[in-house]
Amino acid sequence: MAGRYGRPRSFLRMRSLAGQVFLLQVAIVVLIVAAAVAALVLQSRADSEREARNRSVAVAETFANAPGMEAALRSPDPTAVLQPKAEAARKRSGVDFIVVTNLDRVRYTHPLPDRIGKKFVGDVQPALEGRVVTEQITGTIGPLVQAVVPVFGADGKVIGLVSAGITIQNVSGVTEDQFPLLFGSAAGILLLTMGGTALITRRLKRQTHGLGPTEMTRMYEHHDAVLHSVREGVLIAGGDGRLLLANDEARRLLGLPADVEGRYVAELGLDPEIAGLLDSGRSATDEVHSAGDRLLAVSRRSTDRNGGPPGTVTTLRDTTELQVLTGKAALARGRLKLLYDAGTEIGTALDVVRTCEELAEFATARFADYATVDLAEGVLRGEEPTAVRATTEGLRRSAFSGARDDTGIHPLGSVIRFLPSTEIGAGLLRGDAVLVTDLTRHSGWQQQHPERAEGIVASGIHSFMAVPMRARGVILGVAMFWRAQRPEAFEDEDLSVAEELVARAAVSIDNARRYSREHNVAVTLQRSLLPQGLPDQSAIDAAYRYLPAQAGLGGLGGVGGDWFDIIPLPGARVALVVGDVVGHGLHAAATMGRLRTAVHNFSTLDLPPDELLWHLDELVARIDQDESAEGSEGGGVTGATCLYAIYDPVSGRCSMARAGHLQPVIVGPDGSAAFVDVSGGPPLGLGGMPFETLDVQIPENSRLVLYTDGLVEERHRDIDEGLELLRETLAGHPDRTPEETCEAVLRVLVPARARDDVALLVGRTLRLAAGNVAEWDVPSDPSAVAEVRSQVSRKLAEWGLAEEAFTTELILSELVTNAIRYATGPIRVRLLRDRTLICEVSDRSSTSPHLRQAASMDEGGRGLFLVAQLAERWGTRYTDGGGKVIWTEQVMQPGTNGPV
Repeated sequence: MAGRYGRPRSFLRMRSLAGQVFLLQVAIVVLIVAAAVAALVLQSRADSEREARNRSVAVAETFANAPGMEAALRSPDPTAVLQPKAEAARKRSGVDFIVVTNLDRVRYTHPLPDRIGKKFVGDVQPALEGRVVTEQITGTIGPLVQAVVPVFGADGKVIGLVSAGITIQNVSGVTEDQFPLLFGSAAGILLLTMGGTALITRRLKRQTHGLGPTEMTRMYEHHDAVLHSVREGVLIAGGDGRLLLANDEARRLLGLPADVEGRYVAELGLDPEIAGLLDSGRSATDEVHSAGDRLLAVSRRSTDRNGGPPGTVTTLRDTTELQVLTGKAALARGRLKLLYDAGTEIGTALDVVRTCEELAEFATARFADYATVDLAEGVLRGEEPTAVRATTEGLRRSAFSGARDDTGIHPLGSVIRFLPSTEIGAGLLRGDAVLVTDLTRHSGWQQQHPERAEGIVASGIHSFMAVPMRARGVILGVAMFWRAQRPEAFEDEDLSVAEELVARAAVSIDNARRYSREHNVAVTLQRSLLPQGLPDQSAIDAAYRYLPAQAGLGGLGGVGGDWFDIIPLPGARVALVVGDVVGHGLHAAATMGRLRTAVHNFSTLDLPPDELLWHLDELVARIDQDESAEGSEGGGVTGATCLYAIYDPVSGRCSMARAGHLQPVIVGPDGSAAFVDVSGGPPLGLGGMPFETLDVQIPENSRLVLYTDGLVEERHRDIDEGLELLRETLAGHPDRTPEETCEAVLRVLVPARARDDVALLVGRTLRLAAGNVAEWDVPSDPSAVAEVRSQVSRKLAEWGLAEEAFTTELILSELVTNAIRYATGPIRVRLLRDRTLICEVSDRSSTSPHLRQAASMDEGGRGLFLVAQLAERWGTRYTDGGGKVIWTEQVMQPGTNGPV
């Protein structure tokens, strides 16, 4: 490793254990080799000195004991005799000198002749005494070892001395010649040793992962501390099944002796289940086994995975206490899951009865065999509950769930009055739950209804719980749970679960009750604002449908802002209106009512469709401004659309305009269906864009279909697909009545749970018979009035309305006279025989007449007043060409009204 923990390493300062061992081993080898070489050198020197001493002694003794030695010493010139012999012996023996002296240490021989006759240097006293003496001195030829040996005469006395010496250098020269081989061998040994050390170091480095001694020490300390202090038993076995390690916790849990290491696992005397697992060789994860009075969670893994050594490691955890806690946790988890499931399955609809049914069905599916829910009558009606009424009035059984109906339990819909003297009645008064674990003991619960109590016990029901339903501190009713098929009786734990379950259901029931109340208010308001029926008119045969959005999917109770209307207009005409206020709830319904009223008011002015929508747009803009200035929570009228159409049964012409609404559909008498391409103006309240009127000629017996977007727009369907589906549904059925058309359209296009309200208006167009229409052109001459009166009288007699002739003549006389006097252009009179008798006088003037009070002396000013008195209704409408029509309606006598 180059470094560890971010710190670089040098060769001389290796931190890993392998590196330090390598350096230590190299140092040891070097020291050993150096010591060996030093020892060899010292030994060589000692051997050289010993060899020099031995050789010098041997040479001296040999020369001293040589034959003729005594004679040579006693001769007149010993040097002449001994010098040649001494030099010859010196050369043959390899010593450096052989010196013969007399007893006075005077030399007779010497390698250097100039030294003969001089005193011998050295200790000779022992030799004079007859002993051999050796000494190491530094002479003229360097460090040397010399021996002095006495020469004995025939009489045994010392007669002379012989000294032989050799320098140490001459002796050690042989040994020094062997030094290259010695050092080469040492170097080879050193290299071989270092190579072996490097191999061992690499393996050690791989096994220690480059850790340093401190780190390994810390790891060992931590490992040892964890291994012996952790509250989990650890058993490590080798590949041969022998136990290699058992920590303190494993010994405690399994009761193992101290000398357990090294023994076979099968010989430890363990529980058969655990011994079989440890000896099986298979892996295990948290398997629970018994060991005496303990429950152990055993996990076992092989150690030879990923290149590890063969063997297994087994961990043991004492789960005896954990089993108890696990049981409690499982119970709590099951309880939480039950309550969670209850939250998703109870209260799915904002309906009181349906919520009660969901509670009963959920209880019988989870923990009870029978379940009932009883509610106060006021709660079912959506009224605000009170504690007094909930306990004194009878409770109506609103839900029942169970396998059998013949158990003696009160049936669905029955009214139950709980007696305060019974345990259930008293608990209901206090708001406390009641648990009866054994119904067969008749502990007082049977007093409520003894006959039914016998039937309940006979059917096998053995225990029950009664839990009051409380919301916002008021008791709404009571839920009861019964057990028959389940043999175990209800317990306190079951009662606490039932109380939490009922408490949650009570909140849902109270929300549904409050919703029902607000829904009823909203529906009442909406019904008062929508048409209560079809008006009397002869222009169309109409049918309509209004479907509010489903509760919980739309807004407040599904009450929305869609509306429709059929408004009779003068001249036997009729206005068809469909509108939509975006949103749901009371505000949308109230806004719808305001707009519907405005359309009614504007229609009395007999305005064209585009002008009426313009006035309606102005009204919506003012409403928005007023509510924005006042900070109203409603936020004004947002996203209102409208389609307004006027159909004239005399001409068959239909004029229509729309403000952001969908196109109407016309179904011809042949069954063909097509959308009418009416120019689309902006939604009401935006302003800035004009509205355009489209005039179309509609054949008799056609069907004009008006609708809101809730009919064709659906979350899982594109609006274009819905429009095409509507056209296909309408096409191909010319013989359908408006009622049948409404049913067919709703059946195909509206889902079971609509998210938006739907308004549908279908009108079959009728035509006023030509015989019921009479019209004349009147010249602009006062004398023509008499002719008009005469023609009108004849036509009324022809229609069987002679009794109306006088009144009609007076009305027409006044209207035609005014037209001749004040108007310009052609004048035309038209009589229509419909449900009323309609008189119309048209001219080219745009000036509208008005009533005024004539003074007693005024000659004029009473004509229009007279018309208003004689006619049932009268009014003025303007035509497209800039003229006007003054019309009146007269009620015909019974038996004569209606077209022929």
